[in-house]
Amino acid sequence: MKESRVEDVINIIKDMDIKDKLKLGICLTTSDWANILYNKTEMYEKFNTMLKEVDEEYKTTLINFAKYKLVMFAMTKLMEMETTEQNKVALYLFNNIS
Repeated sequence: MKESRVEDVINIIKDMDIKDKLKLGICLTTSDWANILYNKTEMYEKFNTMLKEVDEEYKTTLINFAKYKLVMFAMTKLMEMETTEQNKVALYLFNNIS
């Protein structure tokens, strides 16, 4: 059952475009609810830099991530997970974008 939750979120991520993946990465690395064991600062900087390169709106204005429903849905799924599950998804996301 637990692996199914990880696979479900990974499948959601696979269907996202690059901008949404990067926005999810930023939300994940800045969230106090996510128990990511990896270097959150390094991950955030990478996602932030990449998103500025592909999204002009992100570079010029303050973004309300709540308006991105798919990103918020994935974040709610992640918050329901245990630390090991969250880290599996975070590692997949980081490796999928890098």
